[in-house]
Amino acid sequence: MRKFGVEEELLLVDATTLRPSPLGEQAVVLHHGTTPSGNCLATELKQEQIESICPPQTTLEGQLQAIRSGRAAADTAARAVGGRAVALATSPAAAASHFTSSPRFAMIAERFGVTANEQLTNGFHVHVEVSSVREAVAALDQIRVWLPTLLALSSNSPFWQGADTGFASYRYQAWSRWPTSGPTEIFGDDTGYFAHRQSLLDTMVPLDPAMVYSDARICEHQSTLEVRIADVCLEAEHAAVLAALIRALVETAARDPQLEPPGIPSSLLRVWSWEASRSGTEGNLIHPRSGASAPAAEVAGALLERLEPVLQDYGELDQVRLEVARILRDGSGARAQRQAFASRGRIPDIVAMAIDRTHAGVTEAAAAPFSGGRIAGDTAMGAPQA
Repeated sequence: MRKFGVEEELLLVDATTLRPSPLGEQAVVLHHGTTPSGNCLATELKQEQIESICPPQTTLEGQLQAIRSGRAAADTAARAVGGRAVALATSPAAAASHFTSSPRFAMIAERFGVTANEQLTNGFHVHVEVSSVREAVAALDQIRVWLPTLLALSSNSPFWQGADTGFASYRYQAWSRWPTSGPTEIFGDDTGYFAHRQSLLDTMVPLDPAMVYSDARICEHQSTLEVRIADVCLEAEHAAVLAALIRALVETAARDPQLEPPGIPSSLLRVWSWEASRSGTEGNLIHPRSGASAPAAEVAGALLERLEPVLQDYGELDQVRLEVARILRDGSGARAQRQAFASRGRIPDIVAMAIDRTHAGVTEAAAAPFSGGRIAGDTAMGAPQA
């Protein structure tokens, strides 16, 4: 079975006020390291973030436990410095953010101005094992049309600066300000991929290869394809199933590498992603097979139909179907946030709800003592820099 691993960026809030709090470096320095379960914590671009890096897994159940363990570890570290770690893709409350102390992050701040200053967003990154660059490029070309559907299923960021944006994933809108973000064109082969990558680097707009922020990319330091389009999910179960869908997409592509990828230009895919960011699972998405607007449930059903052989082989089909059906029925994190706000019109109610949902099913045993450490500027398996 093809290995897959995840990284979750979590928001750090003050345990009392529930407002974003610049605790990242303190939490990582004091409590960062590798748990007995293999989870690792790291700083991110902003002090109001902490990243949980999960070890590679081979099963859906293993992935769920790794995600729960990582969230528990992040929350234990945050609690030690007066905070909490919560799976929110943007801060519901209006708040200033602060850069983590790192020469590279200082260069990003200077180079990208307000885009970097306002970039307090938390994504969900899934790494899937690949055997070669050629396999990875073929998979990138095949899976790109389904990435907006994944964004919709993950949508968990309707609020920005204290107000409802009207988007299910406003994180994707904020993230799209980066010049190298968004969907890619069809590369055709590894030569096409590397030529495009080099053309981006030759502009000297991105500071380094790690700043090629496309929705999916080949990892620079290990043999994985990395899908980066999703919001960090409110619930661990949502996250684990999303990771399973991404692995199944890559495996499906690998089983038929000569299949002609859908010839959708990136400019059109950007519109598809905009619609997914706007509507989430509550309205229509663009159906990859027709290019027309269709109900989210119909598009998600088509994705499951495409992935059924692989999910069946992996023994995950029933679990994935049930969880996708639950997201479609009960809503993603975006609906949960709006419901929490609707009762009393208070932003802190959103954060309190999200803390409970982030850590549902997590036991104290999952947050074991740490050993070792890594701070901003270093790299670890499955954790390319921001």
